[in-house]
Amino acid sequence: MPSSSPNASLQLPFDTVVVAGGRSSRLGGAPKAQLSFEGSTLVAHTVAAVRLFGAVVVVGPEDPRLPPDVLRAREDPPFSGPAAAVAAGVVVLDGVSGRHEWTAVLACDMPHVDRALPALVRAAQDVPPEVDGVMALSDEGRAENLAVLIRSAALSAVLREVPTVDVSVRSVWRHLTLGTVPVPHASTSDVDTWEDVRRFDLH
Repeated sequence: MPSSSPNASLQLPFDTVVVAGGRSSRLGGAPKAQLSFEGSTLVAHTVAAVRLFGAVVVVGPEDPRLPPDVLRAREDPPFSGPAAAVAAGVVVLDGVSGRHEWTAVLACDMPHVDRALPALVRAAQDVPPEVDGVMALSDEGRAENLAVLIRSAALSAVLREVPTVDVSVRSVWRHLTLGTVPVPHASTSDVDTWEDVRRFDLH
């Protein structure tokens, strides 16, 4: 992998679906993806953490500030939930030449998710063939449904078979065999409230 990558030691290439189309209802509708973080936006920060490892598709409203090589999709209908967003993103990735064996599914609102990626990759490299993927486990013991690394073939297959509109991502993951892997402190902490915005010094 290129040495300029923030996670240059990662040896497992993967494509990524970034879920970025929620209503941000607990922020009064202010789009979380566009909050400013470390001189960028939350969604651009997430994209930067993964784009050197494979194709990236952002599922959400159009954002002309993203790099031109980032693919775009929208769940149908809009705001029909993260499972529908994942499905829309995977359809786009499945059309990419050189599709990778693994796919990351990440929420756009975890400012330090780049710190969780090495643990997910190491775990994915070691799972037996009958295991479909790995899910981040926070140090609080919470399984993070939008911080996962899944075999691309298994992901595409399950999304063709189960409902995805207005259902939880967890209801889709139940059809897969996913292990959990502990990740560093706060690496999957997300932004849901204005208190979170202040805690992460977002703008």
